[in-house]
Amino acid sequence: MALKYPIAWRAFPPEDGIYINKSMPPQAVEEFLSYIRKLSIQGSRWDTLEHFKSYFSASTGSAHYRSSSESWAESDLVTSLDSAAENAPLFIEAFHEACSSLKRRNQDWWTPDDEQINTTLNQHNVGYRIQGIQLVSLESSQPAVPVPSAPPTLEQTALDIYQGSLARSEELLSQGHAREAVQESLWLLETVSTAFKGLETESGTVAGKYFNHIVRDLRKLHPGTTLDRTLEWVSSLHGYLSSPGGGGVRHGLDLNSGVQLSENEGRLYCNLIRSYLGYLLAEHAKFQAARNGK
Repeated sequence: MALKYPIAWRAFPPEDGIYINKSMPPQAVEEFLSYIRKLSIQGSRWDTLEHFKSYFSASTGSAHYRSSSESWAESDLVTSLDSAAENAPLFIEAFHEACSSLKRRNQDWWTPDDEQINTTLNQHNVGYRIQGIQLVSLESSQPAVPVPSAPPTLEQTALDIYQGSLARSEELLSQGHAREAVQESLWLLETVSTAFKGLETESGTVAGKYFNHIVRDLRKLHPGTTLDRTLEWVSSLHGYLSSPGGGGVRHGLDLNSGVQLSENEGRLYCNLIRSYLGYLLAEHAKFQAARNGK
């Protein structure tokens, strides 16, 4: 079944932005060619090369003619791949359809599944993802809530952890691993909260050492404030996501009553956590500045 995506992409693929959207980068083309070569050893190599050549030729509106030899078939396939690569959505669709067709005809053959295709696209920063029968643009999907790229109150080691965890969470989301992405974000929220440990504010000192105790102390020291209300929301989200009957990302999922996180839910929770991180880091900087008399 052909992938579904905006018909305009067939003539005018989206322009490049954060991701490569318009054409397939040469390194990605080479990797997809390597998949075809691996596939071809499971049966008639020549026939398999011709099979893929027919789909890539069709994607560019070109006629498909059987090559005069196996070596020419591979050479002609490379030409077809390079031509199709000028339009990234068409290239992805052609490869996906060729694999699906081949699998239907040869049930015992290995073919790259959607996850493997998506992983390859992600590795080469290609801005598309296969979701069921849909080809979706990562560029136009809901953006992540921005958080400070270099929090001024964190030391370099902590900063490396912070940035690495943010990047890992976004990578997991782009690969469709919602639960793992939320787990990484929740871990980062707990980690950032330790920056408040022992912090002196105008209302007193944060004595707690762990997430729940730190949140409790901050709320007690700043009742009725935006910080108090925000931390109430943070605690509720943290508790729900940790619970086996909620997100189940910390203490396991209740197999009887728990619900698996969908990709949209994962994006929602990660964005909420990112927004809380941005606010808490700004509050921490404000407390530090006040303590230093700035």
